Amino acid sequence: MNINVYGVGNAIMDLQVQCDDAFLQQHAIEKGIMSLTQAEEQQRILQALSSQEVNYCSGGSAANTMVAIAAMGGSAAYAGKVAEDDFGQQYAADFQALGIHFAASNHAGDTGTCVVLITPDAQRTMLTNLGVSATLSVADIDEQRIQQAEYVYIEGYLFAGETSKAAALHAITLAKKHHTKVALTISDPFLIDICRDDFQKLIENDVDLLFCNEAEALALTGKSAALDAAQDIHQHGVNVALTLGEKGSIIIHEGEVISVAGVQVQAVDTTGAGDMYAAGVLYGITNGLTWTESGQKASAAAAKIVAQLGARLAP
Repeated sequence: MNINVYGVGNAIMDLQVQCDDAFLQQHAIEKGIMSLTQAEEQQRILQALSSQEVNYCSGGSAANTMVAIAAMGGSAAYAGKVAEDDFGQQYAADFQALGIHFAASNHAGDTGTCVVLITPDAQRTMLTNLGVSATLSVADIDEQRIQQAEYVYIEGYLFAGETSKAAALHAITLAKKHHTKVALTISDPFLIDICRDDFQKLIENDVDLLFCNEAEALALTGKSAALDAAQDIHQHGVNVALTLGEKGSIIIHEGEVISVAGVQVQAVDTTGAGDMYAAGVLYGITNGLTWTESGQKASAAAAKIVAQLGARLAP
């Protein structure tokens, strides 16, 4: 059995709810980033928004990418950890229905949850309680699936925790052992401050393809322009896929700079835009498309997701 991509990341149930900027300011929530929090704080925020409808969706950054690859007709497997609770059972059932291999075990505790606050400008602000996903470990990585995969896709959020970081590094070691390529997504600008050395070492030695947005690339390299940042990363031999929001993206492959135009849509919710973009590129390059065609597919997928609520493509 061959697999296009084996993803490793947090298994999180998303709770999506709309609010305004005043609400964020009132509750001292920094807009547009992911912040780690506790279940009690999530409940307090949801209670304050009790008049708003909550949309539930099994999520997690790398998980969203694996789901999108499967929806595009590709093959994917996923390493994440959920609990033996209602959210965990729903999460595992979702993946089974999509034909994505997900080796969920019955773990004590709570499945991770993320309250996604969506403002009228379509920006998403995430309050995440990792739950048992924070205990993802080396034992949860499936060497056989990695051997079968063309790419391993690592979620940058994993590097914020010691056991999950060890799991990510183990997956990369196994990928190198079996000549499976490694793709890494930075995931969030805040990670640069705490994981810069880890990311830099991986870029210099292990990563074949790096996904990042403009803010992450500038923070990582210290450059002031997106193209300069992408070229700085590429000097290590790493293919780069750098997103620029509505302006499109830049891909650098084997020295060639590929400018990919953005697809203009009325944005409703930017949750999952980067995840969809990664899915388009990974699906394309593992299914016979050129890098240019893969970038275009990625741009179209990202545009489609921001035009709807939630991080999963509507049928």
